[in-house]
Amino acid sequence: MEKKNRVYGVVAIKSVMSNWNADFTGNPKTTSEGNIFGSDKAFKYPIKKMWESDDNNKVLYIKSYKKEKSNIQARSLAERYNQIFNADIKSEKEKETVIANLFSAIDVMNFGATFAEGGNNISITGAVQIGQGYNKYENTNIETMEILSPFRDSTDDDANQTTLGTKIFVDEAHYVYPFAVNPFSYDIYKEVVKDFEGYTQEAYEKFKEGCKIAATAFNTNSKIGCENELAIFVECKEGSKLYLPNLDEYVNFEKLNGGKDIYDLTNLNSILEKEMEQIQSVEIYYNDYNLELKGVKDFNIVNKLY
Repeated sequence: MEKKNRVYGVVAIKSVMSNWNADFTGNPKTTSEGNIFGSDKAFKYPIKKMWESDDNNKVLYIKSYKKEKSNIQARSLAERYNQIFNADIKSEKEKETVIANLFSAIDVMNFGATFAEGGNNISITGAVQIGQGYNKYENTNIETMEILSPFRDSTDDDANQTTLGTKIFVDEAHYVYPFAVNPFSYDIYKEVVKDFEGYTQEAYEKFKEGCKIAATAFNTNSKIGCENELAIFVECKEGSKLYLPNLDEYVNFEKLNGGKDIYDLTNLNSILEKEMEQIQSVEIYYNDYNLELKGVKDFNIVNKLY
């Protein structure tokens, strides 16, 4: 079923003694002014991994491997396309078919695609747009821990001792991401791709589920301390002309002396209260075990995150 209303929202990721999004030096990503942030790619990756774990979903833009003779290689985009669509992009003559295949992948349906393979040059601006997630906690510290390897350096013939490595992480950070869902961005494709109904409610529900649990479900060595802690979804009414700015600017984080985490939504409520005639619903999901919300009004629907 086609989705016919826009959605705005925020998702907050808590990171404790972990590194939610590292740069190429291994340090948490920072701006030139030293502000810690997480990229939209870091946000999308756990959601893609969650989708990939469900056999009913096709996920195109995610790393996969193939065995080439005695070597293991990462697949190219063309090879990944051929794999999940059971096709040969070099033999595909109809661009309409390629676009239809791309939209059948859940990550493309949500986040769009840049696809330049097999003579095609296709750019799809995603219905779901995600901003950068800035850390809202002012007292975050970056920590470095030395790790002792059980092995010596095999490239150094004179090495007798085992090697040392480092692990870099933050003691605590709270990343707040803004997002917007505009289903009408795919309307142009409904005219040229047969039976294509545009951005669907099903695709939105899968994105919404990822916003609520994907970071928590994604456990690796560096992400073990990362979890979803807050998700807000502001659904406009069908036909609404309401356009909202990035809502993360109106969400504040504070920590009480006793260690209680608090998200202050007072400013967000001030924005939304003025537009309630254009809004169908406001849903808030949060981890109520160790988190409190401040400034939540009666029009909000508050649900547990887990």
